[in-house]
Amino acid sequence: MSREQDYIDKPKNSSMTPNLKEMKEHGKVMEHMSTNENVKKSGKMPDPDQYEDEEAKKDK
Repeated sequence: MSREQDYIDKPKNSSMTPNLKEMKEHGKVMEHMSTNENVKKSGKMPDPDQYEDEEAKKDK
């Protein structure tokens, strides 16, 4: 079964990977991702949070 077919045949459940093989591959990639702490130590700015907390909403 092709990767595209995996996505077509299975219901959309907000999964990042359609099968166990791709989940293992994705895990290997994620092991090498820098944490926000490591990014800050290298003098760079990490990506902003992708959500707003309640305090941020009150400030608007």
